[in-house]
Amino acid sequence: MRSAEFDRDRVLRSAMDVFITKGYTNTSMQDLKQATGLHPGSIYCAFTNKRGLLLAALAHYRDQRSAQFIALFSQSESVITALKTYLEQVVDECEREQIKDCLLQKALSELAQQDIEVADVISQMLKQWQQTLAEQIVLAQQANEINAQRDSQQLAEFLVMGIYGLRTFSHTRPEPGVLRRLAADIMDYLQQ
Repeated sequence: MRSAEFDRDRVLRSAMDVFITKGYTNTSMQDLKQATGLHPGSIYCAFTNKRGLLLAALAHYRDQRSAQFIALFSQSESVITALKTYLEQVVDECEREQIKDCLLQKALSELAQQDIEVADVISQMLKQWQQTLAEQIVLAQQANEINAQRDSQQLAEFLVMGIYGLRTFSHTRPEPGVLRRLAADIMDYLQQ
């Protein structure tokens, strides 16, 4: 049997979009076939099943977001500037009409209670992200951008909670400007 040949990145991006839009449970193999261009047999061959495709999509999402995060911090003049830019990007994503969730948030809210492996994958992703943020916060503390007396790990946890809070709260369709004000409040808290 010959192995299926396809653009793995494109397939995973397409699968991510479907899982974000429809949720894991409501995504059918027909939806995945239409989005990825792969027949179900090819999906099963490459990813074992729909759940395997979700796990691969989560890993792809982690890698993609990590690369964006690293680029943002390396290209910004300061950690605070990078964090403000990131929060602005989150608000921009939340204010778009078509997709308000990120794959991590969608999988967390839909599957973490019922699928231990998915919950563990998400937990590890959040821990890695928090660790990266904590390291960046330490750099900001060394540059006197953030009070050095504050616990960098707790600030990183607060920041992750704030980001996912913004994403979740955006579903309530707040008045224009509310998400930006809340993002500014998060930054104010970090810089106290």
